[in-house]
Amino acid sequence: MTVQNDNLDNEVMCTCSGTTRGKIKKLFDEGMDMEAISNWSGALSGCGGCEWDVEQYLNELAEQQKQ
Repeated sequence: MTVQNDNLDNEVMCTCSGTTRGKIKKLFDEGMDMEAISNWSGALSGCGGCEWDVEQYLNELAEQQKQ
């Protein structure tokens, strides 16, 4: 699965902060971990409903870096 699709990049992963998949990828590519991404973007700091999705996405990105 390619996660660089523009439609996916615009998908909001955290509705509390409005953080998109593309923003999370950008911050991950800059070397941020889950905690830093949360601090920088506000994701994961509201209701917590996005935690599993964001964690799963970061795992996918990490796997892609290994390839």
